[in-house]
Amino acid sequence: MNMTSTDLDRLVAEEKKLVAIEYQNEVWADGTLEGIEPEIMAEAAFATALTELIRDNGEVSALALLDGLRERISAGEFSSNRILQ
Repeated sequence: MNMTSTDLDRLVAEEKKLVAIEYQNEVWADGTLEGIEPEIMAEAAFATALTELIRDNGEVSALALLDGLRERISAGEFSSNRILQ
């Protein structure tokens, strides 16, 4: 099987996403152990992510991300039932 540069780029992006999720899970676990409520950690994570995204890519990019997340939430992508499957 020959891989195109697009295929390789997609694989690299997926690997980066998995590593980022690992980092986020570690920080979330540390915060939980420190007694920080999930809502506080989530709000802090969103605020940090949006601030950085807006700084790097502008408000339009951040709003597009939020729109996409809203659609994914509505579709049930993040529900606990789906995650456990």
